[in-house]
Amino acid sequence: MSVITCIEDLRVLAQKRVPRMFYDYADSGSWTESTYRANEADFQSIKLRQRVAVDIEGRTTATEMIGRPVRMPVAIAPTGLTGMQHADGEILAAQAAEAFGVPFTLSTMSICSIEDVAARTATPFWFQLYVMKDRGFIHSLIDRAKAAKCEALVLTLDLQILGQRHKDLRNGLSAPPKLTLPNLINMATKPRWCLGMLGTPRRQFGNIVGHVKGVGDMGSLSEWTAKQFDPQLSWNDVQWIRERWGGKLIIKGIIDEEDAKLAAASGADALIVSNHGGRQLDGAESSIRALPRIVEAVGDRIEVHMDGGIRSGQDVLKAWALGARGTYIGRAFLYGLGAMGRPGVAKALEIIHRELDLTMAFCGHRRLVDVDRSILLKDTARL
Repeated sequence: MSVITCIEDLRVLAQKRVPRMFYDYADSGSWTESTYRANEADFQSIKLRQRVAVDIEGRTTATEMIGRPVRMPVAIAPTGLTGMQHADGEILAAQAAEAFGVPFTLSTMSICSIEDVAARTATPFWFQLYVMKDRGFIHSLIDRAKAAKCEALVLTLDLQILGQRHKDLRNGLSAPPKLTLPNLINMATKPRWCLGMLGTPRRQFGNIVGHVKGVGDMGSLSEWTAKQFDPQLSWNDVQWIRERWGGKLIIKGIIDEEDAKLAAASGADALIVSNHGGRQLDGAESSIRALPRIVEAVGDRIEVHMDGGIRSGQDVLKAWALGARGTYIGRAFLYGLGAMGRPGVAKALEIIHRELDLTMAFCGHRRLVDVDRSILLKDTARL
């Protein structure tokens, strides 16, 4: 593909270059995938007001997310198995985000470890934490994130149990991939990906293997992980995690107003309106539909961010207009990574930034921080 014009172009290229099981892992939701599709589709029903004969010279999309200056209100979302979309994927994505001027968030279930990413970047990144039954391991993860000088802890609350994702079951998802005949045949059509993987030692869950007693290979890891997500997770756990961490805390996985109020009361710095990219409860409301009510429910008691369905700068602007003071891209950057490595992530960020800047201009604004709900057509903004 000679010209990349939008995130969809990157998706098409990633599908060609990434083995099926890992592409499907990124580009899928749970059960019927209705929430996964709604996350993206519901943005399209929101319409914008175009203004003319307004001075739009000297534009800026700069703002802050939890006090950190950002070039635009977009962060790289935490995504598991990023290093299976492209060799050393987390490192490459973190470097691209650093160069562009937006935050990078590393997942607990990453291929590259906290230490791998910290050693190869200069700007502090954010670390996403899943709460496991093994509290000793959680204590260790928090302490490792502190030692790596991570700027914020993103605590995910919506994965006490794992949603059923049909494609992962059919593909026999694992990292590294099981060398079954179908997988070998599929990987043989992805020489670029295979060469990259042969050139890196990072092919397992770097934050876990070697850091948990009794987990030394992929067989023991699979068994351990299946048993470790904690169905008893509660807001009491949020408190001790916040105290042990001692830094900026972001609560991820909020889709209901009552939970939003609890997040605000917890003392966290921000919450992320999120349904886990439609990968947990199929049939849950889209993030953009839930956003306005959650913003209203918490007022100014906590900073509100959102993820889910963002594929363009227009989506970022719509979320901002509805009250989000930060957004996260997951699939959009994964498509770029799978398509072109670090330059692909940079390309995804550039595309979103240009779309955000141009759309803001068409709506008659020079500064993002001045944009509010008035840029939306009233009838379509009633989500």
